[in-house]
Amino acid sequence: MEHVLDNPIYYALSSSHAHHAKGVETVKYYTEDITAFAGLKDNSQENLDTLYQISEPDSLFVFFAKTPVEIPQQWKLLTHINMFQFIFRGTQIPDEDEVKLTDLDLEHVAEMIELVELTKPGPFLSKTIELSNYIGIFVDGKLASMAGHRFFPSPYREVSAVCTHPDHLGKGYSFKILKEQIKRILLRNEIPFLHVRKDNEAAIKLYKKLGFEIRTDMIAYVIKKEALQA
Repeated sequence: MEHVLDNPIYYALSSSHAHHAKGVETVKYYTEDITAFAGLKDNSQENLDTLYQISEPDSLFVFFAKTPVEIPQQWKLLTHINMFQFIFRGTQIPDEDEVKLTDLDLEHVAEMIELVELTKPGPFLSKTIELSNYIGIFVDGKLASMAGHRFFPSPYREVSAVCTHPDHLGKGYSFKILKEQIKRILLRNEIPFLHVRKDNEAAIKLYKKLGFEIRTDMIAYVIKKEALQA
């Protein structure tokens, strides 16, 4: 039987995030203002064809795969990203930290999008914040660092959008925010996990320090719906 973390987007959209889902039984995707991710029951040519048929013109999607996928011709492959999937294996709930952490809400979305566009941790749209538990650190009234939750294939909850403004790197802000995210997830009797590019050595080192271990390789495919030629 497939582990839910082998296909986290599909299993999240089929359960805890069903209220954010569009699509059919075998092909689901988040509403356009939440995020660009799609989850397929399996990454078959048939399901990619179905996604093409049921989605809007010019749609852009990101989907995950554990092994390489041949992208059907009607889709434009924009890029693919080789990643590690990490799962938290620590046993201790992190201690409180002295740094002031702010729960982020709708009034912060513009700043959050600006920080994401600068640092490129992954897709973040106008209502991505509805996926919950975004927290940040402000310096002189400006958002300097943040992270939140994304996919929730219960009992696993993903930490996502981990990013820090370049002017504030090296100050330990991501470490402090991640400690709080781990704590919040563990106190719900859930298990933290996350994804990171294989070439992001600094982040990989940080995640291992916090108690995360590599669970599997993962590939993120970014595809765009192209109009069929007459």
